[in-house]
Amino acid sequence: MNNSGKNENPGKGRGLGLGGGRGRNKGGAFGTGGFCICAKCGEKVPHKRGVKCTTLKCPKCGKTMIREELLKK
Repeated sequence: MNNSGKNENPGKGRGLGLGGGRGRNKGGAFGTGGFCICAKCGEKVPHKRGVKCTTLKCPKCGKTMIREELLKK
């Protein structure tokens, strides 16, 4: 870069451009609805918007709940 703040060699970046990752769940959210489910005993509770299933404990056995869609994979 020169003193004017402009790049002297535009378009000649050295990045590989291989990122393209979209994070967890391939960048897609599961949406509002659905259920949180216990992988141990199968208890289901409705998913609440803004509350991650993994922050909930099963009301039956006390284990950590997970999103139903993840259990089906």
